[in-house]
Amino acid sequence: MGQTFVQKILAAKAGLDHVEVGQIVEIVPDVALSHDNTAAISKKFETLGIEKIYDQNLHIIVLDHCVPAASEKYASNHKVIREFVKNQEIEKFYDINNGVCHQIVLEKGHIGPGMVGVGSDSHTTMYGAVGAFSTGIGRSEMAVIFGTGKIWFKVPPTIKFEITGEWPDNLTSKDLILHIIGDIGSDGAFYSSCEFTGPAISALNMSDRMVLSNMSVEMGAKNGYIPPDEKTLLWLSERTDKKFKAVYSDEDCKYSKVLKYDVSKIKPTVARPHTVDNCVTADELSDVKINQALIGTCTNGRVEDIEMAASVLKGKKIHPDVRLLVFPASMDIYKESIKLGYIEILIDAGAVIMNPGCGPCLGAHEGTLAPEEVCISTANRNFKGRMGCKEASVYLASPLTVATSALTGKITSP
Repeated sequence: MGQTFVQKILAAKAGLDHVEVGQIVEIVPDVALSHDNTAAISKKFETLGIEKIYDQNLHIIVLDHCVPAASEKYASNHKVIREFVKNQEIEKFYDINNGVCHQIVLEKGHIGPGMVGVGSDSHTTMYGAVGAFSTGIGRSEMAVIFGTGKIWFKVPPTIKFEITGEWPDNLTSKDLILHIIGDIGSDGAFYSSCEFTGPAISALNMSDRMVLSNMSVEMGAKNGYIPPDEKTLLWLSERTDKKFKAVYSDEDCKYSKVLKYDVSKIKPTVARPHTVDNCVTADELSDVKINQALIGTCTNGRVEDIEMAASVLKGKKIHPDVRLLVFPASMDIYKESIKLGYIEILIDAGAVIMNPGCGPCLGAHEGTLAPEEVCISTANRNFKGRMGCKEASVYLASPLTVATSALTGKITSP
C-alpha cells in the first residue's frame, strides 16, 4: 500500500521509511512562524531556563495583528518582541511595515514544496498551497521549538477533494471552500490532511490556491495540501533561488474519504453569522443590509483580490450607507496594486485604503463594528465578537461578492 503526501513528508522528516496513520513522530520543522504573540511565547521560553534559542534560522517573526500598535498593551508587546529578536539574533524579523505573516512567509520564498512549516497561528495551513506540510500550533509548543527545535505530530488520515468543472466568471476559490465547509461542517475534516486535486484546482492561480489551504482549518483540518505543479515552481522561482523536492501522494495510497465537487454547479456562497459552516448562496441573502465591507486579510488580500474589487467598482460609487475598507496583505501587494491602478479606482469609488496587516479581522483596532452593525468580509472567520463587538454580525464572502455588495448596500451576488 502506498503512502499519502502527509505520511511521506512526516516519515522523511522523522528519518523513517514508512509511517502509519495515528503514529507519533518527532521532527524538526523547516520553518517556525510567530507574530504579535511572540511576546507571550518568549516569556514561556524563559521558563525553560535556556538562554539561546535552538536555531535562529528556523524562526520567522512578523508583527501584523495590530500594526501600528493601537494601545499601550500592544505597544508594550511589540517592544518585548523587538528586544527578544535583537537578543536572540533572529534575522527573519518583519516589523509593522511589511504585512500579514502568512503572506510574508510565502511571498519571501521562506517555504516551498516538501518542507514542513509550523506557526503559532491557525491559518499557517496556507503554506500547503505551495506543496508544503504546514499547520498551526500552540504557544507552549512554539516555546519548546525555540528551546529544542523539535515538535511531535500524530500522523493524520487524508481526505481527498477532487474538484472538476469549468469555473463560472462570478465564482472564486473562496466560494468553493465556503461551499465545502458548509457541506461537511466545521469538524468535517477534523485532524485530517486535506488534499485538493483535479482539473479545476490546476486551473487556479497561486492566490486562489492559498485561499483553499488557508481555510482548510475552518473545517477542522490539520493541513491543506495542493500538489505542486509548474505554476507553483514558477511562482516560487520569482521569489527565491531555493531548490525544492516536491512530495506527492502515491497512486495506490489509502484515503479516509474522497469527496467530489463540480465548480460549474456551485453558486457564489456566503457564510452567515456566527460560524463559518453556516453557508448559503448569496442570492438567499439579498435582503440583508450592510454597514461595512472588508477586502483583505491573509485569505483574500492579494493583488488578484484587489483587482477583482476594482473590476466591480471601476467608474462607480459605493453605497452611501457603506464603509469599504481595503487592507492589502503585504506592502509589496500594496505597491503593485498602486502601480496597476487598482488603488486609485477603489479610492475613487469611496474605499478607504488601510496599511497592510490583519486590521479588523480579529477586532484589534481599525474597522471595529458597533452593536447591530453588519459587515461582509473576505476574511476567514465570522465568530461572535470577531470584529470587536459581540452584538455585530459578520458575513464571509469572495472579493467579487463583497465589492458588489458595497455598491448596492446589501448582500448581492456578483
